[in-house]
Amino acid sequence: EDIFHSTLHYCGTLVTLNRNQYDIGGKRRAPDRTTTTTKIKKKKMSQQTVNGVPSRGKVLTLDNMNPNVKRVEYAVRGPIVQRAVQIEKELKEGVKKPFSEVIKANIGDAHAMGQKPITFLRQVLALCSYPELLEDNKFPEDAKKRAKRILQACGGHSIGAYSASQGIECVRQDVARYIEKRDGGISSNPDNIYLSTGASDAIVTMLKLLVCGEGRDRTGVMISIPQYPLYSAALADLGAVQVSYYLDEDKCWSLDVAELRRSLNAARQHCNPRVLCIINPGNPTGQVQSRQCIEDVIRFAKEEHLFLMADEVYQDNVYAEGCKFHSFKKVLFEMGPEYSSTVEMASFHSTSKCYMGECGFRGGYMEIINMDPEVKAQLTKLVSVRLCPPVPGQALLDLVVNPPQPDEPSYTTFMKRTVVLADLAEKARLTEQIFNKVPGITCNPVQGAMYTFPRITLSQKAIDKAKEEGQVPDMFYCMKLLEEEGICLVPGSGFGQREGTFHFRMTILPPTEKLKVVLHKISEFHLRFTQEFS
Repeated sequence: EDIFHSTLHYCGTLVTLNRNQYDIGGKRRAPDRTTTTTKIKKKKMSQQTVNGVPSRGKVLTLDNMNPNVKRVEYAVRGPIVQRAVQIEKELKEGVKKPFSEVIKANIGDAHAMGQKPITFLRQVLALCSYPELLEDNKFPEDAKKRAKRILQACGGHSIGAYSASQGIECVRQDVARYIEKRDGGISSNPDNIYLSTGASDAIVTMLKLLVCGEGRDRTGVMISIPQYPLYSAALADLGAVQVSYYLDEDKCWSLDVAELRRSLNAARQHCNPRVLCIINPGNPTGQVQSRQCIEDVIRFAKEEHLFLMADEVYQDNVYAEGCKFHSFKKVLFEMGPEYSSTVEMASFHSTSKCYMGECGFRGGYMEIINMDPEVKAQLTKLVSVRLCPPVPGQALLDLVVNPPQPDEPSYTTFMKRTVVLADLAEKARLTEQIFNKVPGITCNPVQGAMYTFPRITLSQKAIDKAKEEGQVPDMFYCMKLLEEEGICLVPGSGFGQREGTFHFRMTILPPTEKLKVVLHKISEFHLRFTQEFS
């Protein structure tokens, strides 16, 4: 009886075998048109047709898609941000909440947080986009001069035309001059400048060149923990090996070469570490590296034969007293030919941060140092596949590296940009001051960039509740903050952190008065959360 009424799955469909398919001896009879086998075929055929049209199911499924893509995570726009968007829709539909708006302090998007665009930048871009405005007397002559120069360098004198894959030549020349001035006269070759779709695109492009091998020979890429999730996401996408080194939270997120060496030696047991990535000033941690630290890193890279990637997009965002930005290239060349002629490096900058905040234009560049000429040819080929970076972004970048000069009419207005940086410096101090007054929150000084990464103390009861909800503890904390206060932060687990510690990343970009409200709301929430789970 058990045999005759056994059940099996066929292509996901339950099928019951009845006794009529078997003779007395238990041998299976040859199926006729009414047997289950025929019914299975009919069922299978019905699954292959939709309204009479043959269908074989989806070609691309979760099971057969690129597995590397499934491993990609990007916390800055992860589940908590998706929930924030849902809450915004609920508010518009009239759903009652304990708050009237969602404040997205999760991402370094200056203009979205209320920062006003720089007039000169937008004037020139307007002229480039609509050249008829060049006849309008409302625009200053230096803005018109910049626009004409950029348009003359474009195909058909239009920013709607493709540019050279490496970027518009006159823009690359201006970038090279900007670097030379920044670094005290150290030479920069425009041919080593590659314009890009923001710094992110250039970083991923370089990683593509560097990643190779299989198994224990697979390229390992050293990244800081905490790190900006672009790096872990790109490494997962490329199938590279992430080699984590930890910043020292107790020493204001400083970088220690001894920790680099520990990380490197451990990684060599299972991969081939070839790349060292540095973010200075730091994201999400906001630290600014000392010159001595940079020298130590460069020596380490030379000794261990590592390719250096210097992410310097926050180079103008330095606030703390005694801190100063030192470019890796400048330090490299000041260390002498032993280093400047051998250490291979790429450095990156962007128009998305600092006083500009022009994230949406996607402007950026990278400069390569000591790259093998044959590899450089391959890099040029690789960027040509995407035709070119956005030309309006290239135009914007040119204005950032070639701003109004003291003898030009737009200079006085343009220099008001210093107010933006002064405001950020004040907000950095304010953030540290308010958070450190809250029991259970510890906030290092925000030396640079535009984020804070405070450490939060969570009780075992809160940790257990998070586990019950299927969330990591700081995600549980941040999600509860979003639901109760309408403030969107990113949990520290999305950036990486030492085992047993919990953090969140918050941008300091909101206008000062709104930032005060955000800081006080988080402070009150933390006290309430602590009491609830005590």
